[in-house]
Amino acid sequence: MRVFATAGHVDHGKSTLIKTLTGTNPDRWAEEQERGLTIDLGFAHLDTPDGQRISFIDVPGHVRYLGNMLAGVGGINGCLFVVDANEGWMPQTEEHLRILHLTGAPAGVIALTKADLCDSDHLELATLEVIDHVEGTFLEGAAIVPVSATTGAGMVELVEALAAMARSTPASVDRGRPRLFVDRVFAAKGSGTVVTGTLRDGSFTVGDHVMVGPRQLEARIRGIQTLGESVERISPGHRVALNLAGIDHRELQRGDCVVKPGQWFHGDRVDARLQVLDSLGHKVSRRGAYTVHIGSDEIPARLRVIGPESVEPGATAFVRLHLDRPVPLLPHDHFILRESGRSETVGGGQVLDVNPVRPASRATPDTDWRRVVAERGPITVHQLSLLTGESIAPTVGAWVLDQSRFHAMHDDVAKRIESAGAEGLDVAVFDDIERAIIDTLDGVSHDNGRVRSKGTTDPLLEHPVIERLRTGLCAPPAPADISNADLRRLAKLGVLFERDGEWFHVDAVEIARTNARRLLTAHPDGFTMSQFREALGVTRKHAVPLATELDARGITRRRDDVRIAGPRL
Repeated sequence: MRVFATAGHVDHGKSTLIKTLTGTNPDRWAEEQERGLTIDLGFAHLDTPDGQRISFIDVPGHVRYLGNMLAGVGGINGCLFVVDANEGWMPQTEEHLRILHLTGAPAGVIALTKADLCDSDHLELATLEVIDHVEGTFLEGAAIVPVSATTGAGMVELVEALAAMARSTPASVDRGRPRLFVDRVFAAKGSGTVVTGTLRDGSFTVGDHVMVGPRQLEARIRGIQTLGESVERISPGHRVALNLAGIDHRELQRGDCVVKPGQWFHGDRVDARLQVLDSLGHKVSRRGAYTVHIGSDEIPARLRVIGPESVEPGATAFVRLHLDRPVPLLPHDHFILRESGRSETVGGGQVLDVNPVRPASRATPDTDWRRVVAERGPITVHQLSLLTGESIAPTVGAWVLDQSRFHAMHDDVAKRIESAGAEGLDVAVFDDIERAIIDTLDGVSHDNGRVRSKGTTDPLLEHPVIERLRTGLCAPPAPADISNADLRRLAKLGVLFERDGEWFHVDAVEIARTNARRLLTAHPDGFTMSQFREALGVTRKHAVPLATELDARGITRRRDDVRIAGPRL
C-alpha cells in the first residue's frame, strides 16, 4: 500500500476528484457535503489495474482549516496535487506546495482539474504556469494530467500516473519500533475505542501492549483493520484503525501517538534545522508564539535560534524548540513551524537531536550518533537507539562510548588493577561500564569475584589448606598449617570466609545453597538444623555458621526453629 494526500486550493475539486477515482465521498460530515467544503480529513482508497493499492487522505484546502491539512500529510508516500485549470495557481496552492516540500514529501502527481471548462490554449497556459511554480521543488518533473471529474476525461491517464508513482515510491521502512500518530478517535458500537492513522517505523500485532499520548496511557490492541479488512498484523506504510482495550476514547485526541513500551524517547526539547519561507514578511526570533506540527500533532512551542538573534526570510538556521508536551521523535523527523499569533506558516525542517544536553549557546546539533555519545559519555546501546534511531553494534559490552573516552577509561582501569598487585580488586568496586572494559583487557585474570593482573599471583594462593577446605567443605585448618594473618589475607583475596570463628572455602556457600534448595523442595514449610546438618554431612559446629551465612546473604531466612526460602535462594 502507498498513502497519498491530496493538496491544493479550496474549491479546486480535490474531494470531487477523489470521489470519481474511488467511488467514495471523502467528505464524511453532513456539513461538508452540504457546503461542498472539506473541513476535516477524509479517506478513500483505489486499487489500480496493475495491482497497486493506494490510500488517499483528502485534506481541506481552506486556510482556516490548515491545521487539519497538516495533520493529514505526515508520513505520506506522495501526493495528488490539484490545481484548477481555470483559476490557476492560488495562495493556498502555493502554501500547500511549500508545506509538502518542507515535510519531505517524496513524489507527486499534478491533476489539472475542470479541464472540460477551458480550451486547449488556456490548458497549455495553465500547464506552463504550474511548471513554473513547481520548479526547484519535489514536484519538478512530476506528471501533469488534465482531468474532468464531470466528463471522466483524463481519469484513465491519472490512474496510470498514480500507479506509476506508487510503483516508484519506496515502501515505508520497518525499523522495528511502530509509531502511529492519531488523526481520528471515536467509539465504535460494540467495539469501544478506535484510533486511526498512518503507521510508521514498525508493525503492530493484535494483542500488543501499547502506550498512548503524552501521558503514556496503557492499552492493548484488541483488533486491527486496514481499509475495512481485519488483519492480525499490520506493517508500516498502511492506513490503519486500531481497536484499543483498556482506554476510553474520551481520554484521547488527534495528535496522540501510539507506540510500544520502552521503544521511544519522549522529548519536550529538541534541536532542529529550520528553513524559513522566503515569502515570510518578517524575521524569525524567540519573541513569537509558535506551534510545531509533527505527524498529526500540533504542539505549542517556544523557539530559540542557535547562534544569531533571528533568522531572515529564506534563510536556514539551527533552532532549539521547547515543546509544551513530550513527543516520541527521532532525528530526521520533519516538522512545520507556524506562528500562532499571525496564523501563518513560518517554515519547516528536520529534527536533529531529540534530547540536547548542551546549553543552546554551545549546541552544535547534527544527526551523527558519535556526537551524541561524545556529549553524554558512556551510553547503553538501547539508550543510543532511542535517541538516534540507529542500530549500532556495541563497542564495550552493551555500551557505546567515543574513542577518546574509551582509551582514557581503559588505561585508568588497567592501572588500578595493576597497582593492586597480587591482592587484586573486588569487581564490586567497578561500575557497569568499567566491568565491561575489564572484559576487553588482556593480561587480567578473574578469581572468586576478584580481578588481578596475570603474573602477580600471590604464593599464598597455592597453600594446601585452600584445597583441603575446598574438598572437605569445612576441614579445620590446624594452627601450625597457617597463621591467622594468612587466613585473613586469603579472605581478602576472596578465597576463604570466616563465620562465627570457623573458616570455609567460598565454594561452601554454593554447596550449602544447593542443599538448602533440595531441603525446601522436600519441606516447603522449612527445614531444621538437624536436617541441614545431615544433608551437608557435617557436624552442628559447622552447620550452624553455614546456615547463618546463608541467612546473611538472603539465601535463607530463619523463622522460629526452621529455615525458609530467602529472596536470593
